[in-house]
Amino acid sequence: QLQASGGGLVQAGGSLRLSCAASGRTFSSYFMGWFRQAPGKEREFVAAISGDGSGTYYAGSVKGRVTISRDNAKNTVYLQMNSLKPEDTAVYYCAAGPRGSTDARAYDYWGRGTQVTVSS
Repeated sequence: QLQASGGGLVQAGGSLRLSCAASGRTFSSYFMGWFRQAPGKEREFVAAISGDGSGTYYAGSVKGRVTISRDNAKNTVYLQMNSLKPEDTAVYYCAAGPRGSTDARAYDYWGRGTQVTVSS
């Protein structure tokens, strides 16, 4: 089970840190990903991290502004978002899967999303 939190309303240029807490004892064996979905748009890949945290992957639209990390001792993955833009407004979802991918279909488990709204 995955539970995302940390969303909110922020002004453009601001920062937010999203968290995703996972239950279970095999957290470190899963790739973790963050996706987002804006109204009227398809769900899109944001970032992913390997099970041991050694590999990270980012969408071009967020690279340089977003950092994904994880704490396996806490079964938690984070998404630090800086220099937020209005176009970052979306519901953000965390997901877990056996391999890293930008394709949402590669992930087996999904949490409920957390809303991020960036005002201009």
